[in-house]
Amino acid sequence: MIFPLVSWAAIYFVIWWITLFAILPFGMRSQFDAGEVIPGTEPSAPVRLRGWRIVGLTTLAATGVFLFVFWLLTQSHFTLDDVPFFPKFEQV
Repeated sequence: MIFPLVSWAAIYFVIWWITLFAILPFGMRSQFDAGEVIPGTEPSAPVRLRGWRIVGLTTLAATGVFLFVFWLLTQSHFTLDDVPFFPKFEQV
């Protein structure tokens, strides 16, 4: 394998967080949209928190993206040297 296990875990962690922020706004109804603003709260706060649903959807989507990245880096013979704008580092 190209990367050690800890590196793959770190890559998955970063992908998971980016995916979380991409999925977070989908299906969210604010208190203002519902017309049920509770005094003392922000009108843009969600009416109902769907924490476990968001975590589940994020995990599914992040796993799919991670599997694609894993395949891309291990099976497709694609390397960072193939990226045209990435700087070339040479050993001295």
